[in-house]
Amino acid sequence: MAGSKGSKYYNIFLDYSILLNHKKLGNLLDEYKFSLLKKVKETGSLKAAADALGVSYRKAWGNVEEIEAGLGFKLLERQRGGSQGGKTDLTEDGEKLIQAYEELRIEFNEAIHKTTKKFFHSINEKK
Repeated sequence: MAGSKGSKYYNIFLDYSILLNHKKLGNLLDEYKFSLLKKVKETGSLKAAADALGVSYRKAWGNVEEIEAGLGFKLLERQRGGSQGGKTDLTEDGEKLIQAYEELRIEFNEAIHKTTKKFFHSINEKK
């Protein structure tokens, strides 16, 4: 919240997103794509990750291929099915990327919280 109950900014919130943009290709990674990779890590399956995020497997697969092509390295290791079914894991580079993103997000949240509090305090000051 940006103000106390009844203030003119009470229902106003500041939000942000982190994007990794490629110089030529544009948006490579955004909140959704990071979420997709995190869900793959959690579930061990691109299909399960896609289902959890409400997107088709084809869209998720295409997103991963776009990210990998833009970065120039693999993020996922895929094992085809069999009697036990397939499995998808993050590569070492994929793990590092997700960990670094999560740490960056924590640092941004802390900085944004402090800055936002200062901003809304200044506009809500009584004269």
